[in-house]
Amino acid sequence: MNVLQSSDRRMTAIKENSIASFNASSAFPIDFVEFDVQVTKDGCPVIFHDDLILSQDNGSVYEKRVTELSLSEFLRYGPQREPGKEGNALLRKNKDGKIVKWDVERDDYLCTLQEAFQQVEPSLGFNIELKFDDHVVYQQDYLTHVLQAIFQVVFQYAKDRAIVFSTFQPDAALLLRKLQNTYPVFFLTNGGTEIYYDVRRNSLEEAIKLCLEGGLQGIVSEVKGVFGNPGAVPKIKEAKLSLLTYGKLNNVAEAVYVQHLMGIDGVIVDLVKEITEAVSDMIKPEDEEESGDGKPQLAAKPQFSQLELAFLLKLIPQLIQL
Repeated sequence: MNVLQSSDRRMTAIKENSIASFNASSAFPIDFVEFDVQVTKDGCPVIFHDDLILSQDNGSVYEKRVTELSLSEFLRYGPQREPGKEGNALLRKNKDGKIVKWDVERDDYLCTLQEAFQQVEPSLGFNIELKFDDHVVYQQDYLTHVLQAIFQVVFQYAKDRAIVFSTFQPDAALLLRKLQNTYPVFFLTNGGTEIYYDVRRNSLEEAIKLCLEGGLQGIVSEVKGVFGNPGAVPKIKEAKLSLLTYGKLNNVAEAVYVQHLMGIDGVIVDLVKEITEAVSDMIKPEDEEESGDGKPQLAAKPQFSQLELAFLLKLIPQLIQL
């Protein structure tokens, strides 16, 4: 995800949620790319993270809800496919409320879900997050309309590509599973790091309950939610659910390695190159490491006994609250 105010150039190296970023990721040993899908008012699934799209006209900033735009209106923002054609300025609001120009080193045009299927390396799986506004109450008819529009594209263009659906919206997650059983459905949760009116979103225990009641296959949690409640991991495993994580801590190789030791099934990261390389070195068997003269050498990776790991898992919840 682009962090436009960051001094770390890696966070603005390439446009997030773009064909270019997906194909760049395919050069590394990963199974899936994760991206956000919304449906325009004329029924086309498009890839965009934010609920609102911001632009500027005659010096005045304005915003429009992505789902209230037609496809043609949506595609007018940012770089254009036609050479020489200039699109509407694309802005973004930072967490501190400051609005900045969406500048990245390698830009790309906004795209549809269909284009992703057609233009992204076919061996790369898609973790399709269905994006809904946290502050909107959705009726089942609307959710069904959105899901059917997405299914139409997926079933027509997925072919042999691995697909996982995920969403923070509990009712949408249940509907995803009810309306199709071809692809697994994961429930996204902050794991208790934020509190919502819908209690199903407020803890890993509630996420487990929702998955079991709806026949979902797994949970994707904010990594701080897992580190703050490590006792939930064996409960998730006992329920025969998969567990993935997301969050800024997943850009720290040591945090990813600890999750590997905990038995977490996968992580969603921003720094694909750095994390895949670091973690590959950490989990590589020691006898695969060789020095320059061809002699085996110890891998530079953390070493934890089960007692030390148990201590670490007790300590981490305290550290992340500081």
